[in-house]
Amino acid sequence: MEPTKLIWMNGTMVPWEDATVHVLVHGLHYGTGVFEGIRAYETERGPAVFRLTDHMERLAHGCKATGIPLEWSVSDLVKAGKEIIAVNDLRSGYIRPIVFYGTGSMGLNPAGANVETVIAAWEWGAYLGEEGLRNGITVGVSSWRRIDQSAFLPNAKITGGYINSVMAKQEALAAGLDEALLLNQAGYLAEGSGENVFVVRDGVVYTPPVSAGPLDGITARTVRTLLIEEGYDVVESMITRTDLYYADELFFTGTAAEVTPIREVDHRPVGAGEPGPVTRKAQELFMAAATGTLGRHEEWLDFV
Repeated sequence: MEPTKLIWMNGTMVPWEDATVHVLVHGLHYGTGVFEGIRAYETERGPAVFRLTDHMERLAHGCKATGIPLEWSVSDLVKAGKEIIAVNDLRSGYIRPIVFYGTGSMGLNPAGANVETVIAAWEWGAYLGEEGLRNGITVGVSSWRRIDQSAFLPNAKITGGYINSVMAKQEALAAGLDEALLLNQAGYLAEGSGENVFVVRDGVVYTPPVSAGPLDGITARTVRTLLIEEGYDVVESMITRTDLYYADELFFTGTAAEVTPIREVDHRPVGAGEPGPVTRKAQELFMAAATGTLGRHEEWLDFV
């Protein structure tokens, strides 16, 4: 990560090196925070943040679900999200808003702790590598199961919950793979360690419903919409491990991952072992939408 100049902290622009908090903040000890990941893309009209309002609304929903009081309105956060790109002279980049309990309380009850709201931005290339975007990545089904609806809130980006993803990611890397797939407690596919997943078989595109445990991904919603508009059948369905092995194509979606092909799952080639036509079309459509060349859905772009 290359530092930028300024970070937005509680309504004030602060130099990168001064954007710090105390070691006894509640969020550090108990994972009591909510965050988002957002990308800005270079377009012919300058930098544009992709689906910024949708991301900030999801941040606000996560705070509501976890009971963290959010001082700022969605419109305040949208404005700050565009400002952080502008003040750091970024033509494209990644934006990380986070809201978490600060100091004032220790113990499981956060009552009395202040709430910190921070938005940072920096340059960030392909999350799973440029080579992965071109030729696909290798994945394996993790021994760790996705956090369950009965024990947590898998549909909110809560900081503490991501240790589940960290464990799965580390396991995959240690096995020489690029990424992990997590099943839910019932054994059905949920998501990657930080991505939604799509399965293509016989021309039909399948993806797990939110009830199976994945995050309600904004990039996933985008890709579903774009593929349906192109005439593809996109179905939310419970997906088994066997379905992964029978798939013609697999691909990940996510703000960081964008649209990343999967060429191998559990050491088995996916289809012909290279990105397929539906995956390539999803990549093409998504990047055109994000960079303003699609010719529709300009409402998804917040120009800086």
